[in-house]
Amino acid sequence: RISISCLLPASWHFSISPVGCPRILNTTLRQIVVIGILAAAVSLLYYSLVVIRNKYGRAYRDKRFHRYLARVTDTEATDTNNPNLNYGIVVDCGSSGSRIFVYCWPRHNGNPHDLLDIKQMRDKTRKPVVMKIKPGISEFASTPEQVSDYISPLLSFAAEHVPRAKHKETPLYILCTAGMRILPESQQKAILEDLLTDIPVHFDFLFSDSHAEVISGKQEGVYAWIGINFVLGRFEHTDDEDEAIVEVHVPGSENKEAIFRKRTVGILDMGGVSTQIAYEVPKTVSFASSQQEEVAKNLLAEFNLGCDAHQTEHVYRVYVATFLGYGGNAARQRYEDSLFTSTALKNRLLGKQTGLSSESPYLDPCLPLDTQDEIQQNGQRMYLRGTGDFNLCREVIQQFLNKTNETQTSLNGVYQPAVHFQNSEFYGFSEFYYCTEDVLRMGGDYNAAKFTKAAKDYCATKWSVLRERFDRGLYASHADLHRLKYQCFKSAWMYEVFHSGFSFPVSYSNLKTALQVYDKEVQWTLGAILYRTRFLPLRDIQQENFRGSHSHWRSFSFVYNHYLFFVCFLIVLLSILLYLLRLRRIHRRMLRNTSSPSLWIEEGLPAQKVAGSL
Repeated sequence: RISISCLLPASWHFSISPVGCPRILNTTLRQIVVIGILAAAVSLLYYSLVVIRNKYGRAYRDKRFHRYLARVTDTEATDTNNPNLNYGIVVDCGSSGSRIFVYCWPRHNGNPHDLLDIKQMRDKTRKPVVMKIKPGISEFASTPEQVSDYISPLLSFAAEHVPRAKHKETPLYILCTAGMRILPESQQKAILEDLLTDIPVHFDFLFSDSHAEVISGKQEGVYAWIGINFVLGRFEHTDDEDEAIVEVHVPGSENKEAIFRKRTVGILDMGGVSTQIAYEVPKTVSFASSQQEEVAKNLLAEFNLGCDAHQTEHVYRVYVATFLGYGGNAARQRYEDSLFTSTALKNRLLGKQTGLSSESPYLDPCLPLDTQDEIQQNGQRMYLRGTGDFNLCREVIQQFLNKTNETQTSLNGVYQPAVHFQNSEFYGFSEFYYCTEDVLRMGGDYNAAKFTKAAKDYCATKWSVLRERFDRGLYASHADLHRLKYQCFKSAWMYEVFHSGFSFPVSYSNLKTALQVYDKEVQWTLGAILYRTRFLPLRDIQQENFRGSHSHWRSFSFVYNHYLFFVCFLIVLLSILLYLLRLRRIHRRMLRNTSSPSLWIEEGLPAQKVAGSL
């Protein structure tokens, strides 16, 4: 028997007595109903939580993806009418010329954990706002008073593109590199003094004494590393299990637990004169000697990209090393100088005529088969003919790496902290890309075995065949005869620098050779503006805090309100069940305490008599 009672709006009772049902059903029907209702409520709650999590988790990932994709592929003209856009200017004063870059970014989102979303400004024709002039600023070492006039066209160019109302709040940075580094400090100071004195007179940009300086090769390498990783989105936070992460021991917090964040990429850049390597060192390093520790201090850079100096999630420890004379062209020059000296010495000692005429040339394993070349030194000429032996070429150029027997060293015996090869990723630029793509046509993901085979085949190919292929346009459009002639040497040099110099195993598969990232040439100036404006978000964050944090709550309230609704629904449902069970117990107690059967509804009795009996 199931009895249902209600006290409002009037006291009434109703009873059902199932007839013909098995007894086991009669005794457990209440329990079955209660358990069924509870199971349905729990199932509904669980289902809602799973659906909401998937929906909003996917929406969050999609939002991140679309924001990231927009940053990578956004080639639209910059909306200079947008009052919420901020601007920044960086002048790269190099050895051969100076270039100006104009960047822009929207207001910071108010989250102190996020960095500014900086992009390169684009004009109405969607072209990047960039301008270059020649010669290099170091050419004015003897006439520093002319430097401000020299750089004025660049600043006028930027002033035309940055809205006039934004000039006073637009930071201007003039950063000088290689050409200025070789000048005496007095000449450097004179040039910078002229800039700091004259520029504020003619332009309203935000330009202080610290905004004009000569940066070191280490700083330039750090800025390049920041720029590449920023474009690749490696400074963003992630909850995606598919993202590669790394355990990091934050510098200066050895007593704290390690943190986990996105794995950053290292960079390898081999130019014509120098080679540079930069990568994050996520864990605390140890040194073989005190001398090595002193050297390491000049090669390790620790910096915080976050706007809050007390937050450590954007603190990075980066190793940067630059090797002058280890670029592709400089290495070839050192190799040829060695050939000339050693061959001349052998000729004098042994009375030979090797290399003194085209009939008895020096057989060079680093030139393609049957390639003819000449070396000139001090008015003397040496003739070469290629034998195209890639393996032998690798052997003879290993001495130019200047490796030592010390542990944790690379080129020229310079200290290099260990690389976690199983959990790392590197990008190779300039000669790393040219060597793999221009002729061999295998740029992108690097595979040592495939590269070695392709290089061997190329070196062993006769020069006449290579010329025929070149004339048929089978190589990259910007590949020239100089590239064809020295491709064999540069392939061997790149291979040895990477595997022998930097000690990457031949099985390493996480190197990507590239000329651009997402079809854009990433300049170190992007890293410079990102680092030097890292404290600017504090202004936006303080304004957001002043207006209150309600907008932050609204962005999450929809999800949390769903959770709250289902919790309340479950509580109400349980309360109703408990109330019904309470009435059931009261009704049974009334049955035991009364002897009058008139309290129950008799079958067929009129409704008003029942009310009267009650």
